[in-house]
Amino acid sequence: MAMDGVLWGDKVRDRAEDFKESVRVAALGHGYTESQLAALMSSFIIRKPPPKLPFTKAAIKTLESIRELEKFIVKHRKDYVDMHRTTEQERDNIEHEVSVFVKACKEQIDILKNRIHEEKGGSTKTWLGTSDESSRLDLIAHQHGVVLILSERLHSVTAQFDRLRTMRFQDAINRAMPRKRIQKKRETKAAEPSKPNLVLKSDVSKVEDQEVSTAPLRVQEQLLDDETRALQVELTNLLDAVQETETKMIEMSALNHLMSTHVLQQAQQIQYLYDQRGNKELSQAIQRNSSSRTFLLLFFFVLTFSVLFLDWYSK
Repeated sequence: MAMDGVLWGDKVRDRAEDFKESVRVAALGHGYTESQLAALMSSFIIRKPPPKLPFTKAAIKTLESIRELEKFIVKHRKDYVDMHRTTEQERDNIEHEVSVFVKACKEQIDILKNRIHEEKGGSTKTWLGTSDESSRLDLIAHQHGVVLILSERLHSVTAQFDRLRTMRFQDAINRAMPRKRIQKKRETKAAEPSKPNLVLKSDVSKVEDQEVSTAPLRVQEQLLDDETRALQVELTNLLDAVQETETKMIEMSALNHLMSTHVLQQAQQIQYLYDQRGNKELSQAIQRNSSSRTFLLLFFFVLTFSVLFLDWYSK
């Protein structure tokens, strides 16, 4: 019995090889070459992945851009925050690069949203395809979800850089305040040594006192005027830097507000699509229920009529 099973298995394997050989001969007869047959058999074994949609490619490219922006911020974080590592011009260049990155990512997200609206408006409903319409709505909802995720990811990255900008602005203020205090102390210390000099010189003679005392006073007044002008120039430069930083922070806050508004709009659109899809499924279920009820009533009516007809015919 075991030998019969082994022989039967050998016959099955032999027939499979014969089938493969017959298929190969038939393919060669239709003009296929050996290389084409090998490529065809390998395609049956290792299937190629389905081609990606243009929306998917664009979304992946946008995600890569956001990741590059995050890597750039992490790489230059210490250079941007630490005042001793880089100059103001280099920190301004870093901020400019981040702004360009953010604008590029925002434009890519806007392109994805416009493409969703174009596909939503350009597709028409077919008279045979309820399943096609439902799959299209599911695809649009999925694309809205992808755009929402990308917007939230970009918002989180920009929030990280906003915190770094706040630290830089606070450090600039902290550096400016002690400098003012040091200059005030220097002015008071420079004014104190002049008093004993005047007292000592007044003891020599009244004439020499009047002639000599006026010279240090003029020198002190000149020094105070120079320090006052230098302080005014420094305060003016500091005011310009503060105003420039404030303008940039206002621009970034406006951009963040815009991003938050878009994220909220995307969430509302997705919720609306889900509600619309649920209402449509509910209406289809009600319609199927009513049609099945009508079919059952018609079936029982025809069955009753047939029984009555057969009873009458048998009599």
